[in-house]
Amino acid sequence: MELNELYREVILDHNRHPRNFGRLDPADALANGHNPLCGDKLTVTLNLQGDVISDLKFDGNGCAISVASASLMTEAVKGRDRSSVSAMFDKVHALLTQADAPSTDLGKLAALSGVREFPARVKCASLCWHTLNAALANADAADAAAVSTE
Repeated sequence: MELNELYREVILDHNRHPRNFGRLDPADALANGHNPLCGDKLTVTLNLQGDVISDLKFDGNGCAISVASASLMTEAVKGRDRSSVSAMFDKVHALLTQADAPSTDLGKLAALSGVREFPARVKCASLCWHTLNAALANADAADAAAVSTE
């Protein structure tokens, strides 16, 4: 099986059977994200133990790339602290936007590497990450603002 085919299978699997789909109630933080270009809308809810994401979920609807990316993201960041999540965001953003970005140490997130061949889809794949960042920023705020890829 070719690497691109394997990556495609991972994306399809996470779209058809998204992990961590739903909402946490109660949640320590929440953020809503919207990609007007594609119509993707999602909500990320999370719980923190100190600086560590102890649990998180997403819900909403969107294209296959958006749903798969959110599913992959929730698996990758659960149990990690804010600084490692921020570093992971930087690596994923590079993976989505830079042809020479390494996909090493990203695990299943490397499946998103093919998205960079379709620039219009980068926002679909990155929406969940921006929404997660907003949720983390809003963790101590009383009112969570929505984020947009525009």
